[in-house]
Parts: sequence; C-alpha cells; structure tokens
Amino acid sequence: MIVLRSLLFNLVYYTNIILWMICALPSLLLPRIVLLRIVRAWARVNFFLMRTLAGIDCEIRGRENVPQGGVLVASKHQSVWDTFAMFLVFDDPSYVLKRELMWLPLFGWLASKAEMIAVDRGARSKAMKQMHTDGAAQLARGRQIIIFPEGTRRAPGAEPAYKYGVVYLYSEFGVPCVPIALNSGYFWPRRQFIRRPGTLVMEILPPIPPGGDKTAFFEELQARIETASDRLLAEARGHTMQEQTRIA
Repeated sequence: MIVLRSLLFNLVYYTNIILWMICALPSLLLPRIVLLRIVRAWARVNFFLMRTLAGIDCEIRGRENVPQGGVLVASKHQSVWDTFAMFLVFDDPSYVLKRELMWLPLFGWLASKAEMIAVDRGARSKAMKQMHTDGAAQLARGRQIIIFPEGTRRAPGAEPAYKYGVVYLYSEFGVPCVPIALNSGYFWPRRQFIRRPGTLVMEILPPIPPGGDKTAFFEELQARIETASDRLLAEARGHTMQEQTRIA
C-alpha cells in the first residue's frame, strides 16, 4: 500500500509542480506579491496532496516564536518539503540558494522574480559578499532570509555538517536568528521513492538574539537544531512503531 501511495503521490506532485510553474509565468510581468500568493497557494495544494495521497499530515509548532519583520532563519534541511513549507510560515521569505538553480528553465525565472539570494558556492569569499549585499537589501524590506546552514539535504540522524555562512550572516545583519528543527526526511526522504505516512513536524524554536559571540552562536544554533530534530525523529519513529503494533 505504501509503495502504491508513494507512486501516486510522486506522479501527481511532480506533474503538478510543472503545471504550476507554467501557470505562474504571467506573474513575471506583474508585481512580486502576485508570485508570492501563487507560491503560497501551490504550497497549500502540496499539503493537501501529502495528506490525501501519501497519508502525511503536516504540523507546524512554535509559530509564536516568529518575530515580526526582517529576521535570519536557520533551518535543518532533510527534504524537498522544507523548501516550500516556509511560505506558509513566514510573511515574505527569501531563500539563500545555489546559483546553478537560477539557470533552470521556469524555476530559475520564477526564483529570480521572487528575488531569491543566489550564491556561487565555488567562490567562497564572493558568495559571502553576495549573501551580505542581497540579504541586507531584503532585510531592509522586512523580508525573512532563509538559510539551510548545512548547505544541502541531510538524512535524518546523520552527522551534522554546519557551514560558516550562517555565522557570517548573523554577525553582519544584526537581527535575531530563528532556528528551525524538523523530521521531514523521515517521511519524505532525500533521493528515495517512498513516502511514509504519519505526522511530519516542523518546530520553530525561540530566536537567538543578535549581537552574540560568533563561536557561542554557532554552538548554540547547532545544539538547538540538532537536539530538537533528534527528538522529532524519535517521535516519528515511535508513532510508526505504535501503528505497526496496532495493525499487527
């Protein structure tokens, strides 16, 4: 049953995303807020598809921990889900993403219109300056800068691999940093076909105030995110075991 549901969900999801990108093309000629509303509608449809086709409910905890206005958001990254869920949490998110994604047809055009922050990972010093320049401009407009500190998706429970970029942005921007933990990779694993049913959880943790020591910030950020993500992973596994026991 899980295999069949996963097959159906993947087929519908990837077909759906292409159709939405095509339908969103006229927004390239309109104010950016139009594209933002389209993306939010697409994210809601994804939540609906996950629930009805794959049996995955999505729970977002800690919304009260989101400050108003421009902030830095540092999130665990385990799944494709993480990339669109933020649009249903934050008012106007701008993602830090690798420059190569901007070269993709449709996606790259829309990401450029959405004013995402594209960086060249191969040129470290240039990438830092680009993140600072573009990020500061977006923060001044009250947007939320979303960064995945590990740079890429990591399997649930994998050894953390946080990069310096998040520390640089924290020290340069002088705004609170909101850590985010999640267990999305358990239900929507990277590079895997299967979609496991259950309750996927994103937990927004209390913000870290600006102006702290860089080393202390880096250690605290990683400890908070990893501790909470491990707890959410254990919660997901526990629920799965309970369900399997009930069925047996």
